[in-house]
Order: sequence, then structure tokens, then C-alpha cells
Amino acid sequence: MQEGFHPPATIRNEENSPVTSWPIEFQDVVNARDRIKPHLSPTPLRSYAPLDDHVGHGIHVLVKHENHQPTNAFKVRSNLSALTLLTHEEKQRGVVAATRGNHGLGLAWAGKLLGVPVTICVPLGNNPEKNRAIRGYGADLIEVGRDWDETDETARNLVKTQGLHMVHPINDRGIIAGAGTLTLEILEEEPDLDALVVAVGGGSQSVGALTVQRALRPDLPVFGVQAEGAAAIHDSWHAGRPLSKATADTIADGLATRNCYDFTFPPLLEGLTDFITVTDTEIAGAIRAYLSTTHNLAEAAAAASLAGLLELGGRLAGKTVGIILSGSNIDAETLKKVVNQEI
Repeated sequence: MQEGFHPPATIRNEENSPVTSWPIEFQDVVNARDRIKPHLSPTPLRSYAPLDDHVGHGIHVLVKHENHQPTNAFKVRSNLSALTLLTHEEKQRGVVAATRGNHGLGLAWAGKLLGVPVTICVPLGNNPEKNRAIRGYGADLIEVGRDWDETDETARNLVKTQGLHMVHPINDRGIIAGAGTLTLEILEEEPDLDALVVAVGGGSQSVGALTVQRALRPDLPVFGVQAEGAAAIHDSWHAGRPLSKATADTIADGLATRNCYDFTFPPLLEGLTDFITVTDTEIAGAIRAYLSTTHNLAEAAAAASLAGLLELGGRLAGKTVGIILSGSNIDAETLKKVVNQEI
């Protein structure tokens, strides 16, 4: 067992045994912050009058700038948290992960920092700029599969055949604890926040947020937002049971998953105040809004929380609401289409 973690009563393992309780405790987030603190500084939490005007309804928006991380995305927190929990032997064998980009970037960056060999599996046709950046941190890159779920099968085979340690982007307690540190920073800086709106891909960021919320501010409403074209977890949440989708079609590659995940679906079901979807057109509009009101670049997955806040609108009138600009690694071609309002 990894030191410092409090295991749930039942966790679904790789053989698909069910998870029936919360994957981490608040202390795990605190421990993760202590481990990553020597390497990562807290990111800014900022407000912008033009953004408040754009959102309307008297809402005061606080933006958590994870786009200011070393890899321009929050995943460095998660992966540094996970790798600092590994044994010396596990670090020597090396690690592997499947990713659409930011998880791989974060893992490659953390691996280079700690001297851990990293293999990253990405889908065919993945964001070429993210691929180049992953290679730039010294990771081995394998391009295979039509989407994340198929790519993950290759990563699992490398665990079996080469003895690599899997760093799953979602079903990993170190990953979720690291993700939770960003919400811990938010609530330490703004303890009287009225609501939090969080994008949901696989759910590590949102479950990290909920873990902190239930310890420090159990009265704080947390809203989940998912891309309409990749809404497996959203639809499952409303159905009250896990569902799968045949496709995940969205410009938000960080949200493009087709299934629920063992460590995150039960807490999301229990903890979210509400769960909504936004269209790619709305996400593109949020990217443009970030550019025009804050002069910050947001990738599509990172703009989903702002798109969700715009959708929630009057439900949060007069409130101070936190959103997370989780990354800025948008490729040039997609950005061009967004700026030209072709999406």
C-alpha cells in the first residue's frame, strides 16, 4: 500500500471489481501538496471586470490559472503527486500512461524532473503540438488507437509485457490527490466562495475538488460540465448508473472519453450539485471570451467551465463563482478556427 493513503472500503481494480466509496481523503490532498510544493508554486486566482461583464447576472468570476503551470496545464500537479509516491523500484522500471495530451505532458515533465523513464501512448491523429512537447521532455511516444480508450489498451499491455508502472489519468489515488491541490489553493485564498464550476473529462479534477469541498466547505455548490459530444459521465450521472458511449466527438480533446471511471463516478454521483453539458460552439465561444476579456489562451477542455458558467447564468446570479482555466495547450489549427468563428 502506498504510504499516506487511506484506502476506500472497496476499490474497483483492473479486473473491474466495483468501487463503492470515496477514493481519497482530504489528508491525501494535503500530503500531495506537501510533496509537490518544493517543485510547483501556487497558481494565481484572478478576477477580471470585463469577464464579469461578459458573464452578466451580477456574477463575480474568479479564474484559477492552471494555464500558468510549467506544461501550461494542471496535470503537472497530478503526475508529480503520483510519481512522488512510487517506490525506488517502481521508478527504476519506468511508468506508462495513455493520454490525449496534458496527462502525458505532465507525466513526461514529472518523469524528467525525478529521473523516471516515461512511455506515453496517444491516439492516432493526436494534437501534434502536444506530441512534440511530450517527446521534448524525453518520453517515448507511441501513437496507436482511434481514441483514448483504445490507446489505453496498448498502455495496459506494456504493463504486462514490460513491467512498467501504470499511471492512470483517473483511476489513481495519487493523481486525484494532486488534482485536489488546486481547489485547496482556491479555498485557502477565497474561503467564502459561493460556487465552483468544474469541467469533467474523466473526473480527476472534479473529484479532487469535491474531496476538498466536503472537508472545508460542505455547503459549497459544485457544478460539473461535460462536452455534449462526449457526455458519458453526464448521462450516467443523470441516469444514476454507469453508461458507455460508442464515440467521443468534441473539440475538447481533454474531455473526450466514452466511459465512466471506477474512482470518480461514485464521488461525482454523490457530490455534484448538478451536471450539465455544453456544445462545441459554446466551448469555442468561451475560448474567445477568455481571449477578449482576460487575454489568456484556453484550450477547449479548459474553456468548458466558463461555457458551463454561461449556461448556468441566472442560477448563480450575484454569486462569487470559481472556474478553472485548466490548460492552454490548444493546437494552432483549432485556435484558428475558433478565432475565425468557424466553430
